[in-house]
Amino acid sequence: MRSSRIAFRCRRPVGLAVLVLVALGLIACSPSVPAPPGKAQLEVGEILRGDAAGYAQALEPRSFRFPADHGPHPAFRTEWWYFTGNLMAPNGRRFGFHLTFFRSALTPASSAAPRTSAWAADQLYMAHFALADVAGDRTYAAERLSRAALDLAGARAAPFAVWLLDWRAASVDGAVGLFPLRLAARDGAVALDLTLRSAKPLVLQGEAGLSRKSATPGNASYYYSFSRLTAAGSVRVGEVEFAVEGTAWCDREWSTSALGAELVGWDWFALQLAEGTELMIYRLRRADGTAAEFSRGTWIAADGAATRLRREEIVVTPVGEWRSPQTAATYPAGFDLAVPRLGLRLAVTPWIADQELSLSVRYWEGAVRVEGERGDREVTGHGYMELTGY
Repeated sequence: MRSSRIAFRCRRPVGLAVLVLVALGLIACSPSVPAPPGKAQLEVGEILRGDAAGYAQALEPRSFRFPADHGPHPAFRTEWWYFTGNLMAPNGRRFGFHLTFFRSALTPASSAAPRTSAWAADQLYMAHFALADVAGDRTYAAERLSRAALDLAGARAAPFAVWLLDWRAASVDGAVGLFPLRLAARDGAVALDLTLRSAKPLVLQGEAGLSRKSATPGNASYYYSFSRLTAAGSVRVGEVEFAVEGTAWCDREWSTSALGAELVGWDWFALQLAEGTELMIYRLRRADGTAAEFSRGTWIAADGAATRLRREEIVVTPVGEWRSPQTAATYPAGFDLAVPRLGLRLAVTPWIADQELSLSVRYWEGAVRVEGERGDREVTGHGYMELTGY
């Protein structure tokens, strides 16, 4: 079947950081005006660099405090709440979903001038919502953005919620932390309504939660993950609503300047194996395609114990090419991953080739399947993959 893509309209009052929307001058858009055709796009690497003056930086490991750290960190320039997952309907129809909320500071909190207008805001929010319909061989994608004013968008720690208009991730049933958590997003013919519950404790990525991206102080983020969430709810495509169940992944990250000047992007994998283990890898990519020094990974055992993986312990090999008919960008068609220390060899293949998100920020983000071996045993699974800078 021919792959097709439907991009929903961009509503104003959606990337890998809200800063791009400031650069594009979209702040003045009407809430219901579609995004202009052929709008400019920026690469992720361009966004996650810049002047850090006046903002807090991720310089050293810190003590995490929950539930406070589930909420916003306005002293840092950028942060995101990232939800991805694979879902299945009772009839075997498979879906992948991606719902992400980004916060970006317009000015350092220390230099913000007092303003009395209800419209005034020093924070912007953007959200991306994508649904991969495997049987239909289609990817749906939408974005929204808003200033954090008049309750149009925002985030809080307790009870946890992050929202942009009616797109929302929020704790339910009086939860003290994140879970159970409800995700809800709708745009045009496509909607998502899920309840997520954690099947494993959170994992601090990197050095006790400090994820360094280069040797330069401050080129780092604070980063933790919930690597296995159960998901149940519904997906709507057109006039049909599907009851679905599956597994999901949550990433939380905040920073001010996260990429070194020598980096063009990254390849990120969040994989859930059927045996109850997970593998996260991010390969920071130089312009020549090689992995930078601070590329890292985490292996999460069935009991939740985490093993940190250094760059030299991970082999990431692109397999084939896929060229976007929309943007002409060329991405790897899949990857072979190997972690000899774990006896792990995996083939990672997209469920749908075209899962490129060509929004205000262009990147490939999509559901993947996994096949391979761990030692002398066959393993299977699924997950999500993100490719930037291509």
